[in-house]
Amino acid sequence: MVVLSLAAAFPGTKRAVAQANPDIHVVVNMVQLNVAVTDKQGRYITGLRPEDFAIVEDGILERAATFSEGNGPARSLSDLAQGQGISVVQGAGDGPATLSNLVNGANVFVLFDTSDYMYRGFVFAQDAISDFIRSLGTADKIAFYSYSRDLSRASGLTADRGQLLRAVRSTVAGDQAALYNALLLTLKDAAQNTGRKVVVVFSNGPVYSSVVPPEDVAEFAQSAGVSVYMISTQQARLEPVSTAVFDRMTAATGGKAYFAKNWRDEHMAFNSIRDDLDHLYSLSYYPKANQNSGWRSITVKLVGEKLKKYKVRTRNGYRPQPARFSAEGKSAAGGN
Repeated sequence: MVVLSLAAAFPGTKRAVAQANPDIHVVVNMVQLNVAVTDKQGRYITGLRPEDFAIVEDGILERAATFSEGNGPARSLSDLAQGQGISVVQGAGDGPATLSNLVNGANVFVLFDTSDYMYRGFVFAQDAISDFIRSLGTADKIAFYSYSRDLSRASGLTADRGQLLRAVRSTVAGDQAALYNALLLTLKDAAQNTGRKVVVVFSNGPVYSSVVPPEDVAEFAQSAGVSVYMISTQQARLEPVSTAVFDRMTAATGGKAYFAKNWRDEHMAFNSIRDDLDHLYSLSYYPKANQNSGWRSITVKLVGEKLKKYKVRTRNGYRPQPARFSAEGKSAAGGN
């Protein structure tokens, strides 16, 4: 964990700190990004190097701290022990600045619509979700949730595929849909984890029971560093508002939206998401000094004339959380 003294971070406080508590520290957080790179035909571009990417936050060029491709191991790109390029006054980012964040695989939360609108094609949807769970890499941990009016946490994060498949088969169609309520709760669970975090939603489309605005849900997902993928049935196409919301939310978080006409399209959508997860680049950085405590924009570009023709997809910003402090050598918990 990267921990710097409070006195070093804030000049003029050295005496006060020494008298009050000499063991107070500031925990510096990293910002983690899932980045997809494709050509004009949507084919993934592989084999890129850390120096091929430029990360800009609020117009400030950032220095990547870690890098990985697909499910490969992440590696540190800077000397974390010396705190090079780290700004302690931020308190921004997605999690504590610790090498324990550098893990293989992803934390994938599957959220299944079991509302009364899902009676038609319910078993086909279960089959598609089950096949998706089986297809994910062994390094990935998966959680399976379902929702109608309320959220059901059928299975927490686990590598046990059998447990997950039993949870999928135990679902039954029920009440009206409260998608955004359930999605926000799922995102909050996902945010508690380090490393790559993804939520995959299977929704029938109509949303009548949610009290949480989708804009608030999207902003939380961006700030928590969770990519959202949404697969919806053709029913969503009958409501242009739902279609537009799904498109905006997934694009803002670096994910994708799919609209399936039939059960074959559902399988194809899940396969596309699996391929996306297999080809994502993972980058992280420690934000440099930035006085902006509100929304911060993030732009990731490719460096060099040969690479500028490719398309980059990632989240477009986040809202930093207040700085967290620790006392007596104990680090502050949690991330945003």
